Amino acid sequence: MFITRYRDMTRMNHWAVALLFICAGLTGLALFHPSMYFFSMFFGGGQWTRILHPFFGLLMVLGFVFLFFAVVRDNFWTKTDTAWVKKAPELLKGNEHAMPPVHKYNAGQKAVFWIFAVSLVLLLITGFMFWQPWFADFFPIPLRRFAMLVHAASALALVLSVIMHVYAAIWVKGSFRAMTRGTVHEDWAKSHHPLWYKEVAEDAKRNKR
Repeated sequence: MFITRYRDMTRMNHWAVALLFICAGLTGLALFHPSMYFFSMFFGGGQWTRILHPFFGLLMVLGFVFLFFAVVRDNFWTKTDTAWVKKAPELLKGNEHAMPPVHKYNAGQKAVFWIFAVSLVLLLITGFMFWQPWFADFFPIPLRRFAMLVHAASALALVLSVIMHVYAAIWVKGSFRAMTRGTVHEDWAKSHHPLWYKEVAEDAKRNKR
């Protein structure tokens, strides 16, 4: 038996943000260093890459805003998450049964979510500070250079967190289905997110009455 984990709109939002992340990432890499300039050929050359990059980034942030409010309620830190972090070495050993029961997201997933949020806020703010020719002239050159440094560091944090996110989705069998079909198997929910499964099961019983 399968149960719903994500609604259609949430999944569409997720994949739109993922596509914009790829576009913003590749155009950003092309502008970051000459050795990666070849990525610009996918976007019509260097000039178009420079024009499109900030728009890809802005659309990605706007898309994430909707995703943020769709899932933030389940991403606040709890005592269960602190206990999960303390037991994290057991998970790395493959001993998942030693982990405390969690709700819809575990502490690792929540940490990645908040890294996403903070990184995107920093990318948005710093990106405006050196966006030529629209906003850069409002800021002094030293501040623009600092903004570029923060922008690059935030982008690196975002890329690494996305890699962790994708790896975890592949590593935990059955997780990927949640964002492709919107459902997960009942046994998967019981095994990986028992407290969330309990809530879903109780809601289903109440709705049947």
